[in-house]
Amino acid sequence: MPENLLFLTGKLAEKSLHKVLKEVQSNPNTPAFKYRVEQIGVSVAALMTPEMVARRLKTTGDANKMILPGLCQGDLSQLHRQFGIPAERGPNDLKDLPQYFGQQGIAPDLSQYSTQIFAEIVDAPDLSIEQILAKAQRFQAQGANVIDLGCLPNRPFLHLTEAIYALKSAGFKVSVDSINPEELLAAGKAGADYLLSLTEKTLWIADEVSSTPILIPAKQGSLVSLYRAIEHCLKQNRAFIADPILDPIHFGLTDSIVRYQRLRKKYPDIAILMGVGNLTELTDADTTGINAILFGIISELNINAVLATSVSPHAINAIAEADIARRVMHAAKQDNRLPRGYSDGLLGLHDRRPFPYHADEIAELAVQIKDPSFRVMVSEAGVHVYNREGMQVAVDPFDFYPKLGVENDASHAFYLGVELARAQIAWQLNKRYVQDETLLWGVNSRMGEGLKSSNDSPRQSHRELSLKEKQHKK
Repeated sequence: MPENLLFLTGKLAEKSLHKVLKEVQSNPNTPAFKYRVEQIGVSVAALMTPEMVARRLKTTGDANKMILPGLCQGDLSQLHRQFGIPAERGPNDLKDLPQYFGQQGIAPDLSQYSTQIFAEIVDAPDLSIEQILAKAQRFQAQGANVIDLGCLPNRPFLHLTEAIYALKSAGFKVSVDSINPEELLAAGKAGADYLLSLTEKTLWIADEVSSTPILIPAKQGSLVSLYRAIEHCLKQNRAFIADPILDPIHFGLTDSIVRYQRLRKKYPDIAILMGVGNLTELTDADTTGINAILFGIISELNINAVLATSVSPHAINAIAEADIARRVMHAAKQDNRLPRGYSDGLLGLHDRRPFPYHADEIAELAVQIKDPSFRVMVSEAGVHVYNREGMQVAVDPFDFYPKLGVENDASHAFYLGVELARAQIAWQLNKRYVQDETLLWGVNSRMGEGLKSSNDSPRQSHRELSLKEKQHKK
């Protein structure tokens, strides 16, 4: 049976909502549904609250679900209790309704992944136990499965055993990365789950402990030596992970990727690890894109684990990016699809649909405005600011100031300054802008994907309060 949906909206969005819903309904790829639109007497749909709906909505008719604007704040459960049907938020912008319907019942499942993340604490010898635990907890929250303690050359790690005990007691899986055989042996005896990185010359350590060895070539780029270490473990029926080593750009990157491909072709079933830090840390480029490409390769080659680092300021969220990338690539691979439409987490600087409204559509909305409150929207043509006095279009916020008449209203001028700055950035970068909402930067957004700040309500009412204050002064 088709869903029977009740859409609640404001005066300004009613006409556009009808138009978009008819387009969605006529699309043969959209599941069949019936709908009714109820305008509840508020101008701006985003200012709607569940309490307001509860007071003004008389009946839901034969609807089996009500859809409120995505920016509507408050607890919707009271509407479910009062009217007896589920209440949920739609997208923040009604222009996104086609995607909203397209995902009904087939929302991407990003709960699964096939690649483990080893998150390296590169300066572990210089940190206290408390600092190591704090960093481990942060990395785990970002998606890490294993905490790697990085040992430093010619730097004693006097509390290595104690650090492993503390991490294991706290429930972490632990790996230790060192070129010092004595440190690796001590780490294994202390209960480390993995040891990075053993060669054919240091494989004897694996015979002394129960830790899983991570095997690397004895000589830079030498697959032959790595093969010998692998064969040794296979003959002993011992678990291991192999790492041919990913090299940085201009120092063997292409050849190193080929090594991973050759290794996988020779050994289709073994576990392989790739350390991605040589690219994310050593390239002055946004790490979101680097992680997306690398995890595409990782997915194609069935690489089972990555060693990721978060040291450089530009790579501060590299662990979280790796987590999103592995989930997206896994889902796309399972679906036999391109990795598009699964998540916005790796879209930091740009958006897929930055300008949902054309300039002429915004002009059509502008003529409906009957109040002095300013609206801000962005199209390919630039930034649009409008109220009952008319509409201005520009690409530089300073061009608006002489025309807005807010020189005697500091509060309102401040508000508009903030919003216009955001709108300009969105226009420059081809990002989605929604008035009264912070710009989203994928996983690197301090708010988090799709989340709002705790002071949304004051911000949303700022214009109205400013206007009331201005009128009171008169």
